Amino acid sequence: MSVLAPIGLEELQARAALTTRVDRKYVLAEDALPGLLERLPAGTGVLQIGGRQRFGYHSVYLDTPRLDAYLGAAHRRRRRFKVRVRTYLDSGDRFTEVKTPGPRGVTVKHRTRYAGGDEIGRFVAATIGRGVVLTPALSTWYERVTLFLPASASRVTIDTGLTFALPGGEPLTLPGRSIVETKTAHGAGAVDRLLWRLGHRPCAMSKYGTGLAALRPDLPANRWLPVLRRHFADQESR
Repeated sequence: MSVLAPIGLEELQARAALTTRVDRKYVLAEDALPGLLERLPAGTGVLQIGGRQRFGYHSVYLDTPRLDAYLGAAHRRRRRFKVRVRTYLDSGDRFTEVKTPGPRGVTVKHRTRYAGGDEIGRFVAATIGRGVVLTPALSTWYERVTLFLPASASRVTIDTGLTFALPGGEPLTLPGRSIVETKTAHGAGAVDRLLWRLGHRPCAMSKYGTGLAALRPDLPANRWLPVLRRHFADQESR
């Protein structure tokens, strides 16, 4: 990663905020990452803060008692949503984030600094147009490296050390796997095409949906079955 030009957080947000974007996720073996990194387009930058290029994330996903957010994603409902409280472990910053689907397959992310309590409910209601009762449904932890591609003003994130847990439950780890996510304003980007040339294809991989399905086999999970069977089948809660 040291060969990549560092970019600061403020500059990255100014040049590639991408709150409305097209996301594609790829699940790669971690030993496949060097082959990807050494072929990145010239000029690719890496987010660097305080000399660090790898950062810890913790997210708590919130859902209704009937799991409306999960079921909306599982069944690809038009009016679906996802709610999480994300903590950046290195800085302690915390944000409430709501994702909703936009036109032509784009994802729209709404975000505000975490205030807790009733503020979460009001922010969610203002975002999705209705009030809902939310409680914690799943927690995730991982480390992330963020890349910036200046030619397309797009981003790529690489997540490793993935861990999932139900409230009060034992964690489920996913060693040896990484999630590479491309975030572009319009369609496939240079890293998508690079991944395709290397034999990787995008898949339905939602940290919330796939993680909850792995820990809750009673839930409908047809959308995530290929990823569950290929990458989670040999994992155990521990």
